[in-house]
Amino acid sequence: MNSNWFKLIMRFQKIQYGKNLKLKGMPVIFNKKGAVLSIGKDCTIKSTLLSNLVGLYSRTIIVTRTHDAEIHIGNNVGISGAVIYARKSISIGDMTNIGGNTKILDNDFHPLDAEARIKDDKSKIVSRPVVIGKNCFIGCNSLILKGTTLGDNCVVGAGAVVCGQFEENSVIAGNPAKVIRRL
Repeated sequence: MNSNWFKLIMRFQKIQYGKNLKLKGMPVIFNKKGAVLSIGKDCTIKSTLLSNLVGLYSRTIIVTRTHDAEIHIGNNVGISGAVIYARKSISIGDMTNIGGNTKILDNDFHPLDAEARIKDDKSKIVSRPVVIGKNCFIGCNSLILKGTTLGDNCVVGAGAVVCGQFEENSVIAGNPAKVIRRL
């Protein structure tokens, strides 16, 4: 399937995207009915093994999971083999680069309470918004967890597990991630 056909499928799902969206390979993009998924202009989404030589494990996956979920991806954003999965809200600022195999998740996927897990009670899944500022760089294999805010110009080191609030111009690394330097 070429990218023009895929863009028609995106329009059918009411996914908004700006001019010059470049798809390298076919991502998995799903917008739940009633949810909002928008991708800015001049964005690049890489989903093939050789489109990013860091070694992508899978295609890019972008999903709004509930009818009131929102994903907003700014202009000039680059995404490589990442997973962006929202039950509530994920916002990614302009000129941000998301490294290979990164996961950005605004929820726990399953309830923490054992009884709720047994009953598969999706209403008990904890979700908190994720906000990624402008001109951020997220290194490969990073995990951005629910409730995280990255200020403008932040850099996340490869493999970091990020949760919390980080001021602009921070370099963040480790597990758990912490500020290791200011730009």
